[in-house]
Amino acid sequence: MPSIRDLKKDVNFVLGDIIEAVYIWEAGSGNKESEEGTVIIDEAIEVYDDLMDKIHQKNVEDAKSHFNSIRKELEEKATKLIDKLNSLES
Repeated sequence: MPSIRDLKKDVNFVLGDIIEAVYIWEAGSGNKESEEGTVIIDEAIEVYDDLMDKIHQKNVEDAKSHFNSIRKELEEKATKLIDKLNSLES
């Protein structure tokens, strides 16, 4: 099983990359601090906080399934955020 540290890094890197992509889109489109970009960034921060809270839960009965569900949730929520970002670009 991958370590908790790796899971934390994955959450940080994935959501950080999404936020960076929003900044790149804003710079490329001339929409500095756009409302649409701000919404995506705020959602990414909320997802980060939520997942980190789940990672730091202490009383978990089945740790392996708990962390696997967090990975799955990260993938699902990151995909939704990327879809929102891609809809901005079209």
